[in-house]
Amino acid sequence: MSHPKLELAHTLISEEEALRLLDGYRIRLGSRTMDPKAQIVGEFVKSVRVPGFYPPLPELRQQLRTMVMLMDEPAPALARVEDISIPGPAGEIPARVYADSVGGDPLPTAAYFHGGGWVQGDLETHHGLCARLAKHAGVLVVAIDYRLAPEHKFPAAVDDCLAAYRWLRAHGRDIDADTARVAVAGDSAGGNLSAVVSQLAASGGTPVPTCQVLIYPAVDFSLETDSHRELAEGHVIPRDRILWYSEQYLRSEADKTDLRAAPLRAQSLAGQPPALIVTAGFDPLRDEGKAYGDRLRKEGVDVVYREYPGEIHAFVSLTKAIPQGMAATLEIADYLQRRLA
Repeated sequence: MSHPKLELAHTLISEEEALRLLDGYRIRLGSRTMDPKAQIVGEFVKSVRVPGFYPPLPELRQQLRTMVMLMDEPAPALARVEDISIPGPAGEIPARVYADSVGGDPLPTAAYFHGGGWVQGDLETHHGLCARLAKHAGVLVVAIDYRLAPEHKFPAAVDDCLAAYRWLRAHGRDIDADTARVAVAGDSAGGNLSAVVSQLAASGGTPVPTCQVLIYPAVDFSLETDSHRELAEGHVIPRDRILWYSEQYLRSEADKTDLRAAPLRAQSLAGQPPALIVTAGFDPLRDEGKAYGDRLRKEGVDVVYREYPGEIHAFVSLTKAIPQGMAATLEIADYLQRRLA
């Protein structure tokens, strides 16, 4: 059941106020009850969308920037925030370096690949998250602004992210990165790209990442899990939106089984880097993230799996509206700090 009177202002009220507002309207799924702040955000997002309608790309991309600007905490001040370019297969790849120190020894590094369905997202939409990870983990974070679909179809994003990772391994000292300690991290589509880069590094002779952080990752295109069925009309990324993103990103049906698009389909995951996998209980991608963690663990990979049972997709990027997003960010930062030490 949805609440009939939710609006943008309600996304920033306290949890206590949210519980009062939602009295009689709480959303449940089996043993899970949606976080009241997440429910208000999710219902607001639903209310401003027309199912099946997608505005022109510039407007669509601005929508994500605006949502994050309104619902995410401001980025913390850092000693270093620097825009750079990294050589890529189709020209220079824009990137942004974050660090809470300047000078001294090279820092352990995390390449960050943003989410947004391979269609949205950029250095601005994930600026706050990357800055928080750099501050709380004490590492150098390098955000990668890979090419987006549909202008650049699969595997353009993969090629850019792999090139950026390889560059950090080979030339990271140029930006004070420790080339021996390089992690990959990303949310949603960026979680997909992190898993794919880890696999391609293992098969292509490049050192595998020191660890990988997959935040509600998309790792398959079959959409056959229980969470995809139960949450087909879910918040933020209902099934029709997931299908639309897939159509923009992939060139054909055949790409759905390409391991560079669907890393869950790899025959073996042996030799993959240690992983932190974060999922949300009310996210259609929940079960495929768990399945990927189960596969990694079965192959002997060290896996920390963490479901936030009351949360929705994108909650880690909406920390002002959904405080659990900050808790997850700090957990991710702690994992990076320990694994990259």
